[in-house]
Amino acid sequence: MSEESRPAFAAERRERILELVRANGTMSLRDIATKVRASEVTIRRDVRALEAEGLVDRRRGGVALPGRIGHEQSYSGKSGQCAAEKAAIAVAAARLVRPGDAVTIGPGSTTEALARELLNRTDLTVVTNSLRVADVLSGATGVEVVVTGGTLHGPVRALVGAAAEQSLAGLRVNRAFLSGNGVSADRGLSTPNPAVASVDQALAACAEETIVLADHTKIGADTMVPTVAPEEIAHLVTDSSADPEVLMTLEETGALVHVAVVVGERGQ
Repeated sequence: MSEESRPAFAAERRERILELVRANGTMSLRDIATKVRASEVTIRRDVRALEAEGLVDRRRGGVALPGRIGHEQSYSGKSGQCAAEKAAIAVAAARLVRPGDAVTIGPGSTTEALARELLNRTDLTVVTNSLRVADVLSGATGVEVVVTGGTLHGPVRALVGAAAEQSLAGLRVNRAFLSGNGVSADRGLSTPNPAVASVDQALAACAEETIVLADHTKIGADTMVPTVAPEEIAHLVTDSSADPEVLMTLEETGALVHVAVVVGERGQ
């Protein structure tokens, strides 16, 4: 291949990378490499070039649109993303719920998937500020659902504000299940919205241990407001496309990492 022909191929590849990041918000380098059918070394070089043009921001192990650190995607916008991965994560996370437990569950499409896995449980109490989680569990005869007060925050279909936080004060539960927008070894779990973050912190403060549910697009990513410090994450449940190097750094902070196998990957 001549030197003259290489820029054209690089330009096409970089345009494809931009399309993927615009569609998904944030992506790991590993995932981009798989989609574009190029090596991670090549993708890393492309990302550096795109960042120099101000088109993307690099994150540890991944890439995001500029300013994404403070962007909050709508619930409908993210609910269809990584659906198979979120379903697998929910199955794995449900194994951490024991008979007789009281748990808190935060908002998010992944925690909604977890709620579906708990429908047939008995002797379980769920405290949540997520209207989606409460709606899923409304028909579960063996699950007592306690919904916080608060003001509706539409993008994530969750109750936030002082009333939500006050309704959680003084409660004690076994486990908190949370899903934010980024998880890193430097800052832990984070979310773009301060009001959502405050209630996430209150949900975690109730619990003996905190379990974070995050698909691979969130691993290594950072958003504006930290909610759970790295050393306070007892378990991280993710999928097999997560960057193994980033997972290793999270394990070093003390998190027990569970890697869920997506349906279709089994037996391969």
